[in-house]
Order: sequence, then C-alpha cells, then structure tokens
Amino acid sequence: MEHEEQRLVQASQRGDAEAYNQLVRLYERRVFNLCYRMLGEAEAAADVTQETFITAYRKLNQFRGGFFRSWLLRIATNACYDVLRTQKRRPSISLEAATQSEEGGPVLELADAGELPEETALRHELAAAIQQAMAKLPEDQRVVLILSDVQGLAYEEIAVITSTNLGTVKSRLSRARARMRDLLRAGELLPAQFRHDDDS
Repeated sequence: MEHEEQRLVQASQRGDAEAYNQLVRLYERRVFNLCYRMLGEAEAAADVTQETFITAYRKLNQFRGGFFRSWLLRIATNACYDVLRTQKRRPSISLEAATQSEEGGPVLELADAGELPEETALRHELAAAIQQAMAKLPEDQRVVLILSDVQGLAYEEIAVITSTNLGTVKSRLSRARARMRDLLRAGELLPAQFRHDDDS
C-alpha cells in the first residue's frame, strides 16, 4: 500500500489527474469520517472533505514525503478547526439532525444483513449517543480520540497529523477516554440497554 501510495503521489505531482482521483477514492471515506465526527454534521463534513482534497491538490508540490495519508488528514484536521472556530462566533448547529439516520446521511457502519430491525435501531441510537458525547470533548482531545479509537492510527502518526509530540497525544487520548467514559456512564446519552448501575 505504501509503495502504491507513493507511486500515485508522484504521478499526481507530475500532473496525472487520474492518479490523484485514485488517491481521492482511496482516502475520501477516511477523511469524511474524521470530518463528520469532528463537526457532527454531514453537510459540513462533506464540504470540508471536498475542500481538503482541493487544498491537497493545490499544495501537492509542498508534500515532501512520509505518509500522504498523514499529510492529508492534517489538512482535514486544520480545516475542521477553521469551521469550528467560525461556528463559535455564531449560533451553534444542533447535533440532533446529524445523529438521526437519514437518506444520504453519513454511513458510520454497514448494516448486518442478519440484524433485526430493533437491533439496527439500537445500534443507531448507541452511535448517536457516542457522537453526542464526542461533541462535548475539547477539540484537541476529540481529534486524537477519532484518529486513535475510530480510525485505528498509531500514536506516532497521530502526533504527525496533529503536530504534537507523542506524550501530548497519549495525555490527550487518556483524558478523552476518561471524559467519554464519564459522559456515557452518566446514563443520559446511552440507550437504556447499555446503562449499568455502579453497584451491580
């Protein structure tokens, strides 16, 4: 994969549009997922995803090696921060619409063909609770949680994407996980089936 990525990047830098389209297809879902979980709103996530790939294409000559994925996710992260700063200067967008399953909305998981309708509804309810809890995290903690626990990236790559050191990544991730645990254990966000009494 790394060799193929490198080949596509080099071809793209030489002006091969089809090679860049392959890079887009390779990473668009990952970029969208990061943006959606950072912003909590599908339309904004789609806009930032598109902006990320346009920016990356314009700056391809500035890419100096390493993982293209890391470089791309750093552009996406910075673009999300810009959107979040703008949102803070005006009334915030409700997360309610973003957490409901809609036609054309974000696909967070593929449905299991053998899943009962009640199980599907419960899974969507749980996903909504997790997204709402995630939205309450500080942005710097939210991004490391997404990159680590949702996207499965190594701490070293997260440090590159967020332009921080390894110790900072681990510290933010630890605080994010603890905060998520507190929010979900509070029981207000979790569906009833997932709530547990502390003394049980």
